[in-house]
Amino acid sequence: MTTDTGRLAALLEEYAELERKLADPAIHADQAAARRAGRRFAELSPIYKTATALEQAKADLAAARELAAEAGGGADAAAFAAEAESLSAQVAAIEERLVELLTPRDPDDGKDVILEIKAGEGGEESALFAGDLLRMYLRYAERRGWVAEVLDSQESDLGGVKDVAVALKTRGVPEGGNGVWSRMKWEGGVHRVQRVPVTESQGRIHTSAAGVLVTPEAEETEVQIDPNDLRIDVFRSSGPGGQSVNTTDSAVRITHLPTGIVVAVQNERSQLQNKDKAMRILRAKLAALAAEQAAAAAADARKAQVRTVDRSERIRTYNFPQNRITDHRIGYTAYNLDLVLSGELDGVLDALAEADRQARLAG
Repeated sequence: MTTDTGRLAALLEEYAELERKLADPAIHADQAAARRAGRRFAELSPIYKTATALEQAKADLAAARELAAEAGGGADAAAFAAEAESLSAQVAAIEERLVELLTPRDPDDGKDVILEIKAGEGGEESALFAGDLLRMYLRYAERRGWVAEVLDSQESDLGGVKDVAVALKTRGVPEGGNGVWSRMKWEGGVHRVQRVPVTESQGRIHTSAAGVLVTPEAEETEVQIDPNDLRIDVFRSSGPGGQSVNTTDSAVRITHLPTGIVVAVQNERSQLQNKDKAMRILRAKLAALAAEQAAAAAADARKAQVRTVDRSERIRTYNFPQNRITDHRIGYTAYNLDLVLSGELDGVLDALAEADRQARLAG
């Protein structure tokens, strides 16, 4: 593997320009612009540090070789030669790391996400499993130090969730430009569960499913929405079983007429708060749709996220009797389902990230 020197030079120039921008107090008057610049600077920092380390290692290697040649022979020459050999291996390792860093990455990796979980086949058991997935992701977010904000949730009669939307955000600028999307983008698709439901009196194992959709959260400046393209309806919020939970029309349903995308939010008592949250979800959906359309001819990872909740279109199976979790995309299997459901997701996510890394390097 060889370093793309032209691309490296361009990225280092961009890094230097961002460093100058962020040092200028004027940019911080626009918080959105400052946040975008900060995230991009964080993405480029590992490249800058690795390129600097490579330059230093190459200089040290040249010096060691020169000293070995000047020593002529004996113990000093042997010592310098050994040092040169060690530095040569170090240079090769740093070069390999730099090539990996220069491999085109997902442009959304630094972003926060909106995570949606929807109960599917299986009735009440599916809603209970959707609730289990929600708790798993919230616990994982807590482990990562992310901020979780429930945007909307519809509970089922037995305490599960029929439909829930959660915003997951990093605190401040994500390290190395690796935001929530860089970890959670693998979770979109159908998740299948095999277990004895609490509603089963005969002790039989049932299979049901819940759907997960993950979209990068879009800022207002990234997605322009014409107010004339929106139909906004208000209605009364409802709880489990459909009963009204307040006496005012505070729930909001927004329909984006050109695309037919519909978003409804009812969690807050304030109509304005519900509208703001619905617009956040709508922006994320429109941004994801635009990205899919732009990459329609490519094998875009987000296009693989299943939009229907059919057990046959599964990405992962959670088998309770065997305490087994299986990710069908990469053939990953582990017998620690209890730990995974408690938020220890890094094992499967690391395996998915490594498979993606190998595919990008091969490509």
